[in-house]
Amino acid sequence: MPMKTINVNQDVLADRRAAAELQRREWTEQGILVINLVSSPGAGKTSLLQSMARYWSGRVRMGVLVGDLATDRDAERLRPLVPVEQLTTGGACHLELSLVQHGLRKLPSQPFEVLVIENVGNLVCPASHDLGEHLRVVALSSTEGDDKPGKYPKMFRTSQIMVITKSDLLPYVPFRVEAAIEDAQRIQPTLSSFVTCAISGNGVEQLCDYLEHYRMQHLNPERRRGEVVDGRVS
Repeated sequence: MPMKTINVNQDVLADRRAAAELQRREWTEQGILVINLVSSPGAGKTSLLQSMARYWSGRVRMGVLVGDLATDRDAERLRPLVPVEQLTTGGACHLELSLVQHGLRKLPSQPFEVLVIENVGNLVCPASHDLGEHLRVVALSSTEGDDKPGKYPKMFRTSQIMVITKSDLLPYVPFRVEAAIEDAQRIQPTLSSFVTCAISGNGVEQLCDYLEHYRMQHLNPERRRGEVVDGRVS
């Protein structure tokens, strides 16, 4: 059967980008730092969030939206520590903004200072979907290999922070932190990097302090109300 190319002459994703931009402006005006946490399956996103919640307990109001194909197991792990709402995609490999907004309306104990969207474990599809976040944080486990940035360049190119997780396993796996950072910064030169261990808490303080500083610097409602440039807070 012969193939036929149809020229649409229209950006089919324009409406989605506009909706994400509108949501980002709303969160900015409210002073809520929104983080889209992405990784491959099993990289330790939920464990990292547990450690962050413990560090911020009593100081920073944090909420979490957890995305998964099925079950609410990760949400249940976080529930004793932070307000959390499960987002179940039913098989979709990424979160959509509409599902995030639906979950946000059900999330208790608002308003927050930091809202983390734990995306579906996938280094491909979520890279193409803007959820209105201010920062995209990609977690890379020491058990995955230090060549992941080069193999999945779009995810690292569209992220602002890389968090290397499970650093306690570094003595036992063929993973070189310097190689991973060099590979990632070859793709995204401005990428900030942190090395963490959720079990011991190593590196989590530095990551959380960086995020707090970012929020105060860019999202202080009285200083930077609504200032957004190129889809990210300036």
